[in-house]
Amino acid sequence: MHLPPVDSPSSTPGPRAATFTVAVLAVPSVLLLLLVVLSWRPLLSLDGDIARTTHRWAVDNPGLTHVFRILSDWVWDPWTMRAVCAAAMVWLVWRRSAWRTALWLGATCALGALVQQVMKAAVGRERPSWPDPVDSAHFAAFPSGHALTATVVCGLLLWLLRLYGAGRVLWRTAVALAAVSVVGVGVTRVWLGVHWASDVLGGWLFGALLVALAVASYERRPGMNRP
Repeated sequence: MHLPPVDSPSSTPGPRAATFTVAVLAVPSVLLLLLVVLSWRPLLSLDGDIARTTHRWAVDNPGLTHVFRILSDWVWDPWTMRAVCAAAMVWLVWRRSAWRTALWLGATCALGALVQQVMKAAVGRERPSWPDPVDSAHFAAFPSGHALTATVVCGLLLWLLRLYGAGRVLWRTAVALAAVSVVGVGVTRVWLGVHWASDVLGGWLFGALLVALAVASYERRPGMNRP
């Protein structure tokens, strides 16, 4: 596969499209946050129903639960995702001399980690509690750090692949892997009983919002796509 030079990126959505995407994602993100903070009863009831059902499945299927623990705690762990981000930064600097883009990528991933911890502390939502847990987790529940981190890293890497003109095969493979990772990590967190479904949805929404904000800022800064 041949990628174009850094100073000749392929066409990507402009600043206006990126700003529109930010606005579209901000509305459901803020709305979900308010519903969680206000402990909206229908949401809590739905979360409880989903949690009880998936926990029963997890207890009844120990083999699948073990696989989900490996995927959640190792393959899709936030530190694994950050390591992938770091590898992409090294590639940008070493192969493309795009150090400003590499810094932008790293800063966005770091911001994602900060945002999730601040939100967890501010919302202070309790995680599900079980008499027979199949896994454990630390810190508050909302939003899911696994879901947010996977969304941020996968979203940014997909956008960079499009920016640098990835071939059709690579692009389709990357999209498939990103979709499996983002959806998969959310499913495993609920299955393992360490998050409510709305925690995962919040992680996806706020992660996508961070990606949209980062892309909008990138598009509006002249010269960011050059070394």
